[in-house]
Amino acid sequence: MKILVCVDLSKSTEIIVDKIEELSKPLSARVWLLHNAVPEPDKIEFKVDPIAARESLAKKFHVEHLEIQKLAERLRKAGVETTALLVHGKTLDVILKEAADLDVDMIAVGSHGRGAMYQLLVGSISEDVLHRSRLPVLVIPTRKHG
Repeated sequence: MKILVCVDLSKSTEIIVDKIEELSKPLSARVWLLHNAVPEPDKIEFKVDPIAARESLAKKFHVEHLEIQKLAERLRKAGVETTALLVHGKTLDVILKEAADLDVDMIAVGSHGRGAMYQLLVGSISEDVLHRSRLPVLVIPTRKHG
């Protein structure tokens, strides 16, 4: 089985990676960890100092690259064949394209469990993937209930 695991490198990423480790071992699954490195909206315009802005983005992407590599190494040490991917682009398009290019069997995403107002105003990547994917989608709840 081949699984594309989408992570945003937030606190929920650990929950997603833990669940994928648990599920993929008995299936001898091959895992691709995908992080879409998109610049924050306030960093897209280079009005103040374009060189400083580019350096800031380069540093951010370098840090994200190290984080995704560290997660992949953790899964590999646990016996899960894993490849880390850091990609740039529109998040939904990136996920669907990578899933098709890698010919995966399933896409795994996290669900932050935000409220209805957030969903109405901002939307949800996991919901978009569910509606647009032709593959099975595993949605891993990452909201801590207390």
